[in-house]
Amino acid sequence: MAKFLTRWLLNALALWLLAQLYSGVYFAPGSGLADYLVAGLVLGLANALVRPLLLLFTLPLNLLTLGLFTLVVNALVLLVVANTTSLAVHGFSGAFWGAVILSIISWILSVVFAPVS
Repeated sequence: MAKFLTRWLLNALALWLLAQLYSGVYFAPGSGLADYLVAGLVLGLANALVRPLLLLFTLPLNLLTLGLFTLVVNALVLLVVANTTSLAVHGFSGAFWGAVILSIISWILSVVFAPVS
């Protein structure tokens, strides 16, 4: 349970940092902590449920591009999160670069805050 809560809070923090660093992804004006937490929860659920299915269906493309198509899948997951929360994304290119930046931010936060198991 603690691992789930840690991942949820790190997702919310990563989305907040992404919105601060990259203008292609932002939260609706007046968004508060609850909106960030909801977006972090939806991102975690999308990464756990939607992303594996998309990766399975796009496996041939992923093999042909040597895994680079995973960046497109990550952008699609970010668009799903944006369509279900108060997160807003400027088109597919905004989602693509936002997903790249979000991956880097999430990796850094995981290294810094997540306990080594």
